[in-house]
Amino acid sequence: MMPRPDARSGAGQPPPGASPEDAAAYKSLSLVANPDGSITRINQPPTLPANPDPESDPTAVALSKDVPLNPARNTSIRLFRPTAPPAAGKLPLIIYFHGGGFILLSAATLFFHKSSSRLAARLPAVVASVEYRLAPEHRLPAAYDDAMDAINWAKTEAIAAAAGGCAAAADPWLKELADFSRIFLMGSSAGGNMVYHAALRAVDLDLRPAEIVGLIMNEAFFGGVGRTESEVEHNDDVLVPSHVTDLLWSLALPAGADRGHVYCDAAATAGDERIRRLPASMVAGYTGDPLVDRQRELAKLLEERGVKVTRRFVDGGCHAIELFEKEYSDKLFDDVKDFVCSVGGDRMLGKAAANL
Repeated sequence: MMPRPDARSGAGQPPPGASPEDAAAYKSLSLVANPDGSITRINQPPTLPANPDPESDPTAVALSKDVPLNPARNTSIRLFRPTAPPAAGKLPLIIYFHGGGFILLSAATLFFHKSSSRLAARLPAVVASVEYRLAPEHRLPAAYDDAMDAINWAKTEAIAAAAGGCAAAADPWLKELADFSRIFLMGSSAGGNMVYHAALRAVDLDLRPAEIVGLIMNEAFFGGVGRTESEVEHNDDVLVPSHVTDLLWSLALPAGADRGHVYCDAAATAGDERIRRLPASMVAGYTGDPLVDRQRELAKLLEERGVKVTRRFVDGGCHAIELFEKEYSDKLFDDVKDFVCSVGGDRMLGKAAANL
């Protein structure tokens, strides 16, 4: 696996008048501030093309292809399927949101592409990795809006698959393999934040015949005006020290909003009655991550509202380590598989009981 990025070194150019902390963060993230408020992203990780052809790489554990999502927003989905799916039965559909602090990276970024491929093969599952719009060109809630497009896309595909030849053709991979009654929203870092906010919106939607049955929030990126103990203790983290996360939030949140905003601080959503209607949720993280206290607070908030929560906090590690060290990715995928099977098992028992 490739080395973990180091936010202590980089090249970038802050806007005029930036604070020393913001200037350091621009340089660490290799961002150039443009006069119109946009940014130029330099020295970014490599990307990989989709590979739908099983003959082009006999060693590939999963096939992939890009499908349009919302052409007006220039969004898309990179779809992954195992090269050797089980002979019988259909697979859960994982709608996945990548990390990057809402301002960086892509579904095609090398480590996200490889991670999604391994996830599809290991569970196994069909994985729909969403290429959503980035801030500051598209500030929040743009990413949440794109997440909802992906959820509604799944509903449309489910309707098409159920209708057979009587409606618009479903994607052949989805029609063959996807169980639309077992959809999971999964995201890492900023993607974990997206899972939470998209799921809150989705509880008020009629998605039939599709159904979201579980949420997987890995190292979810949340913040707040004050500092938590873990943010203070691990402020020398090479990827997400506080001056870097502060800049990410300043670029991602609506103009004029501070880190007390509901998009940033999960505690600010505590009064939202929709929380109690969320499906079973897995909240995962590492004790060496500066953001771990925020993730624990999220798990506690969900539990207090009656949500069935599976906590998976691993001793040690650091933010995004599973993308760069196989030991941690194997552990995460095993935990995800256990969670998906547990939710699926509950549902199958319920279906059996209904038929008695």
